[in-house]
Amino acid sequence: MILFGHRFLASEHFYHVENIYCIPKTPSNSTLFLNFDENNLDIIDHLFTNSIKFALHVKNIKELIYAHTMGASYIIVESKLAEDAQKVANDYLFDAKILVHIDDEEEIEDLALLGVDGVIFAKAIIKICS
Repeated sequence: MILFGHRFLASEHFYHVENIYCIPKTPSNSTLFLNFDENNLDIIDHLFTNSIKFALHVKNIKELIYAHTMGASYIIVESKLAEDAQKVANDYLFDAKILVHIDDEEEIEDLALLGVDGVIFAKAIIKICS
């Protein structure tokens, strides 16, 4: 299981960008983070076209499938979607890792038992260009 932003462990950060102009303000070779939204399709296309590693936060299975098809390296879901999202990712052999956004480390054990790829705490996400 991958852990991002856990208080005990060093891990890479994700850089939350709201528009294409924020991208140059991020460290090179970083993973960019954005919410899946139709308004962000131009950013997602830019990231994919330029081979920039990115994570998409999705709200449902349909968006999960879009995120995979669009080339996301990580797909972030909330706990309630974790089991179904991981099952879909496993069934369709996604390259993307499924991460569950959590606030409490007590959730790690239950998510590990579900076979979820990893978790991400808010601390791992750095807002750029707010």
